[in-house]
Amino acid sequence: MNNIKQFFRYIGRNAKYIDYPLVITYILLCLIGLVMVYSASMVAATKGSLTGGVPVTGTYFYTRQLMYVIMSLILVFFMAFFMNVKFLESIRFQKWMMMIMVALLVATLLVGSNINGSKSWLNLGFMNLQASELLKIAIIVYIPYMIEKKRPKVFKNPKLLTSPIILASFCIALVLLQRDVGQTLLILIIFFSIIFYAGIGVQKSLKYGLMILFGVVIIGGLFLLLGLVPDYLTARFSTLTNPFSNEEGTGYHISNSLIAIGNGGLFGRGLGNSIMKLGYLPEPHTDFIFSIIAEELGLIGCVVVIGLLFFIVYRAFELANKTNSYFYKLVCVGIASYIGSQTFVNLGGISGTIPLTGVPLPFISFGGSSMISLSIAMGLLLITAKQIKIEELRKKKANKINDNVGISRRS
Repeated sequence: MNNIKQFFRYIGRNAKYIDYPLVITYILLCLIGLVMVYSASMVAATKGSLTGGVPVTGTYFYTRQLMYVIMSLILVFFMAFFMNVKFLESIRFQKWMMMIMVALLVATLLVGSNINGSKSWLNLGFMNLQASELLKIAIIVYIPYMIEKKRPKVFKNPKLLTSPIILASFCIALVLLQRDVGQTLLILIIFFSIIFYAGIGVQKSLKYGLMILFGVVIIGGLFLLLGLVPDYLTARFSTLTNPFSNEEGTGYHISNSLIAIGNGGLFGRGLGNSIMKLGYLPEPHTDFIFSIIAEELGLIGCVVVIGLLFFIVYRAFELANKTNSYFYKLVCVGIASYIGSQTFVNLGGISGTIPLTGVPLPFISFGGSSMISLSIAMGLLLITAKQIKIEELRKKKANKINDNVGISRRS
């Protein structure tokens, strides 16, 4: 009985430091995702079109997503209330995290499953694990740790980050070897966002920008010559400018996605009333779930979802500007770039703005690896926000004490 009382007292003491707007936004996105996964998959599941021709119950994907959401909520709750952000700054944690990350990526290359042209999945029995999703979290924690550790010398001598950058680049190369171009792109965006925000190597990056661009072109050409670029990605580039020119072929996905978005109008056709999910969109519950949202909930539903995602990104940058700790600052920036870039790449792909890359919509699309990775990111943001708030309160208290001392001395 005493243990239970102590538990709730502990929760009560920590509850005042929790960023509740972030928690509410996260829960709302998870609930919207659950509803839309069920709506997008219920008909296709019963026909077997999403399960290799094997019919399953209409709640098959909803039930699995519910399991992922419950796991994620428990994880976020544990991190927010019981995890200290200082633990992330220990060298032992950092070493084990990167060692496990490399092992997972190598194991994926050796024994991973090939799904949709990318060998990026490890079958764990109860779910398929995508190690590249966890690499995003590792980069968000590892690079800020190394910058904070080598600060302030690293700003004058960026070469001090050579070893961490080589290790991070090796991990990113392993993801690229899995032929997962979308995840590689997102991890690179996160990596460079952290480096640029920290102010390391910006001038050199700009100075040698043409050289970097030339290198990217050369590497891209080699991948084309060696046949390492997936055929589906090449086709998506070729139909980007006018998907309706080949509606039955390479432009099939984009053209149907655009039709779904156009069908929605302002208020949508109504929840559950999408037409394009009935066999016209190949992945209505994952990559193209926003198209279903647009068709069923209209522009209003789209604005709500984008607004909730934007709030998390905005709040992360706001927290980054509140702290003097480079570790907290860069972790917040990494999470903002993670959620922001993934949202942009998904929406850009399904709207024909950029090539489709198979990137899920954060917190909304079906998928265990993505949901858990994003939830860990939210947990990191919450514990960072908690520490920043604690430091702010300590600073205010110290200032108040100093003011009182000053008044007493003058009197």
